[in-house]
Amino acid sequence: MDKNLAIPQGYMTIGEVAKKMDVTVRTLQHYDREGVLPPSSVTEGGRRLYTDRDIVKLHQILSLKHLGFSLDDIKNRLIPLDTPSEVALVLAQQAADIKKKLENLAEALRELEALQGEVLQMQTVDFKKYADIIVNLQMKNDFYWLIKHFDDQTLDHIRSRFDKESGLAFINAFTRLQEEAIQLQDAGVPADSPQGQDFARAYWDMIMDFTDGDMSLIPKLMEFGNLEFSDKNWQEKQERANAYVQQVLDIYLAKSGFNPF
Repeated sequence: MDKNLAIPQGYMTIGEVAKKMDVTVRTLQHYDREGVLPPSSVTEGGRRLYTDRDIVKLHQILSLKHLGFSLDDIKNRLIPLDTPSEVALVLAQQAADIKKKLENLAEALRELEALQGEVLQMQTVDFKKYADIIVNLQMKNDFYWLIKHFDDQTLDHIRSRFDKESGLAFINAFTRLQEEAIQLQDAGVPADSPQGQDFARAYWDMIMDFTDGDMSLIPKLMEFGNLEFSDKNWQEKQERANAYVQQVLDIYLAKSGFNPF
């Protein structure tokens, strides 16, 4: 009772303000320490006292916090502003930041849902593969789902051989050559023709780039090429491309006198 009598008229304790504005006492103490909302007065006993003006300022702070502004933003970027155009500019910048965060969240959601699908298809717990899938999703690699079909040796090789940039470049080269194989096949270009053998050379160079000279990976790549995939459109496309690739490579390797198998 004595404590209440010691509070001057027109002032509120920190507990009363916290209850009135639905915040915690700890939050108000933090705002005071940060210099965003110091109390209008402090009693001889160290009790913080607030006025209606402080309530208005707290309402402004909470509203700006709701819009995503940090206390530092509010203290150093917003409160010192004098003109509507200056405030509007800061608000526009904040809106742009929130849009970017929303885009990042939407992308993270897409990656989570994609990884969930892969986990269910794998039917095994393998966090190394999960990490590889996430990296490839971040790279915008549409073939991220192929990772679950690679064995540990091949994946270890890929991890040591490629970074994000070189990995994406390889994927693009592979996709381009697969498309070219289908085009050459559709055009009726003979496997033993100069054009067919130029393609074979480029394709074999791609394989050598992938294996980095490790011939033990070639049988694994052949096994991988014969797998059944859930994406039937992709499966059909690869079968068409691989049929032509096999023809041109058989001739190319026979002429070179090199048998990697």
